[in-house]
Amino acid sequence: MAQSKSFAAVRIPCELCPLRARETFRDFDSTELGFVSSFKIAELLLEPGTTIIDEGQRHPQLYTALAGWGFRYKILEDGRRQVLNYVLPGDLIGLQGNLMSEMLHSVEALTKMTLCVFERERLTALFQNHPSLAYDLTWIASREESILDEHLLSVGRRTALERAAYLLAFLDHRAQATGVFPEEGPKVLPLTQQHVADTLGLSLVHTNKTLRRLSDAGVVRWLDRGSEVLERGKLFDIAGWQPSVEGMRPFI
Repeated sequence: MAQSKSFAAVRIPCELCPLRARETFRDFDSTELGFVSSFKIAELLLEPGTTIIDEGQRHPQLYTALAGWGFRYKILEDGRRQVLNYVLPGDLIGLQGNLMSEMLHSVEALTKMTLCVFERERLTALFQNHPSLAYDLTWIASREESILDEHLLSVGRRTALERAAYLLAFLDHRAQATGVFPEEGPKVLPLTQQHVADTLGLSLVHTNKTLRRLSDAGVVRWLDRGSEVLERGKLFDIAGWQPSVEGMRPFI
């Protein structure tokens, strides 16, 4: 797949960041905002299918997703892929590279994306001089761990139907909370059935049959490139899952 990335000619000042206006995210105080403004060095524009981070490589930058969807994944030597999680606006990309010598997973743009770019070397100054932002990074890492715990439970113990219902319910809830969906028109989760299969650990044929059951039950509608949740309550019931109540979440 062709890959395309370019730097935005005019970047959005942190003071006017659209994420700050969303109820989901904790806003910065003036000192934090000044540091984050100096921490950010660019904005990166990506086309779908563009690799953001390669497993096994070192990356001098960190990124925060400003717009669009991405996904984290690992690949076995024979080419089999496991999707680990999905990236939505406000999510931090590349923190693992600060703790390890190299990245242990890859990240790819699922849709067109805009990323805020930060210099990894300045992360030490954040921890030294801005304890509230350092706590935010700890919160972000902890939340990622809790999400992966739930995903592991799903792959290990839920049935195929429950897994599919959980994945779509989880992503729909995250997208709603993050403010990704448009106010009018279909609220589409931009996953192909291959992405779903690689997330659930199922074959594409099994995934297709499972998603058809959810569609026949009237809880989701499958579109050309993605799906729309029609009955959230019923989808939660099938998954045996309810989203936890969260307060305002931090972002960098």
